[in-house]
Amino acid sequence: MSVSSDGSERASAPAEWRPFENVRRDIDHLIDDLARSLKRVPFDFLGAATTPFTGGALWQLSPVADIQNKPTCYEVTAELPGIDEKHVEVKVTDGMLMIKGEKRQDQERKGEGFYLSERRFGAIERAFRMPPGVDASKIEAVLKNGVLTVTLPKTAEAKAEKTIAVQAA
Repeated sequence: MSVSSDGSERASAPAEWRPFENVRRDIDHLIDDLARSLKRVPFDFLGAATTPFTGGALWQLSPVADIQNKPTCYEVTAELPGIDEKHVEVKVTDGMLMIKGEKRQDQERKGEGFYLSERRFGAIERAFRMPPGVDASKIEAVLKNGVLTVTLPKTAEAKAEKTIAVQAA
């Protein structure tokens, strides 16, 4: 209760109740922390084109991939099942490693009386921002058994390890 200027008591208005305000604020902080931590990853990803889909028709959008940091190179391994090497394109543009491919259906299959057809045909694409210290002129790509391996050799500066002496102030 509060007291008015004439001395009489009056009921104070209840504060607005917002039970989920703290939860929303905590979730916002978690998302911000995640975004900051992803910026520290050497191979930064490009938006929705980098979200891996595993199964169904969505696999066509983006192949799943592994990235290894080896002493002399980075190695990107991507699954491209059923895609012929003639229909795979790997290129470097503006510091981005682009992997594109297309699984084609060689013949028209209308009227063949399919009971079930789960095989997928179409295009895939994945892009990675390359870390500094990659020798783009020596990048190699090999497709074997539906797995694409892209080797990104490190420059001499990137391979060198230097220990920094810590001095007392």
